[in-house]
Amino acid sequence: MSFSGGLALPIASMMLLTLIVWVVLFIKRIGFMQTHQVDVAEMKAPEDTRRLIPGAPSAPADNLNNLSELPIVFYAVCFYLTVFTQVDQLHVICAWVFVGFRAVHSLIHCTYNTVMHRFMAYLLSSIALWVMVVRAFLAAV
Repeated sequence: MSFSGGLALPIASMMLLTLIVWVVLFIKRIGFMQTHQVDVAEMKAPEDTRRLIPGAPSAPADNLNNLSELPIVFYAVCFYLTVFTQVDQLHVICAWVFVGFRAVHSLIHCTYNTVMHRFMAYLLSSIALWVMVVRAFLAAV
């Protein structure tokens, strides 16, 4: 039985999470820049931005970068599983676990940012993703 449609909503949810973090990034960054009268002309390089916008207002930017790392593997494995009609219930569950814990990771990262809490969400999401990848590989050999 194919569950290929079952990956559409987790994929769309991951993309929506990325959009939400992008919006939060601009809200926090622009708010900080207005409050602290940061000159945009001084933000020519990432290190300039880090110097001018330190700490919590930069957390959403860091999180947006994180959403361009392992989630790329998530999108790729979902595409692979769908194309080769290998999606099953466990893949769908793992996809939702990945998305759910990535959302928790983003929430922590963009708010109170306790590293161990963030790391646990990252670890649990990663385990779900690697289960999907290993199962896809084993089905291919």
